[in-house]
Amino acid sequence: MSLPVYNLGSLNLDRVMRVGHIARPGETLAARSIALFAGGKGANQSVALARAGARVVHVGCVGDDGRWLVEKLAAEGVDTRFVRVAPALTGQAIIQVDDAGENAIVVYGGSNQQVTPADVEHALADAPAESWLLAQNETSAVEHAIRLAHARGMRICLNPAPLDERAREYPLELVHLLCVNETEGAALTGESSAKRIIDGLRQRVVRGEVLLTLGASGAWYAGPRGELRADAPRVAMVVDATAAGDTFLGYYLAAKCRGLEPVECLARACRAVRHAGRCNGFDTARPSDCRRLAAISRHRAQRTNLPDSLSLTDVVGYHGCRASSQANHREPGNRGNIHVGQ
Repeated sequence: MSLPVYNLGSLNLDRVMRVGHIARPGETLAARSIALFAGGKGANQSVALARAGARVVHVGCVGDDGRWLVEKLAAEGVDTRFVRVAPALTGQAIIQVDDAGENAIVVYGGSNQQVTPADVEHALADAPAESWLLAQNETSAVEHAIRLAHARGMRICLNPAPLDERAREYPLELVHLLCVNETEGAALTGESSAKRIIDGLRQRVVRGEVLLTLGASGAWYAGPRGELRADAPRVAMVVDATAAGDTFLGYYLAAKCRGLEPVECLARACRAVRHAGRCNGFDTARPSDCRRLAAISRHRAQRTNLPDSLSLTDVVGYHGCRASSQANHREPGNRGNIHVGQ
């Protein structure tokens, strides 16, 4: 059995409004509908991990108005014994989603900012060495958790979103897997091109790996053994891409916990994220048959004779956070191309 992932993560009440277009500065829009969902980057990632078959322990805080979030998380198979009810409102997110599936989000931290170093120490007290700490930047006590996990011999995955001045000071040299989007990567490195961003992040994540998500342009992996590129294939319709990145990271990390190679981790994450644009919040990753995903990954890898060393830059079919009208299809015989099917 794989070692657990301890996710220091947010739990939010997501209020999603459907609009024709994202409101411009000074503009007032009438929403077509409004709905309440369970959400938060941390909760979304915990659910994605659990649905991908990982053992997940969620660490965080809700207010009294968010107890139902904890129940919903537990129903997904997530261990919630380290989620504390704090004397504060539960975190909130106001989300606009337009006709193209794009979104604009305003977040209020609420109880997510009530997580204390003592909460983290209690949760990680019996964490096995080599187990994973996953953290975003929507809760308090993140840096304390990173340093404590490092001291305990844990592996650390960081998704420092939303990026702020606090996140810029996190000790990235202790991180084993860093996942950022292009905007966050540019802010952390001062670079603008994806290649320079990847190179800059690799210099800071000295011992680890980097996942750079590029929206409609796919994703880029870089690690000690080489690099992988993931293109964005055709998707018929995107309803809401709010949690696509959380799905991607959750499934990627779950596969990594099983000891899989990066190319297969990417293939599983790509397959799962195809569904994320059709749902919201905790519905970010529809339940998937991991054995089927593994079979798809093996079939594609065999068909394209992908090198075991990953010394080349390989291309994996992948849909990121928005719809793409055309896939970057190449002939099946071309070396280093994987296209994840429907």
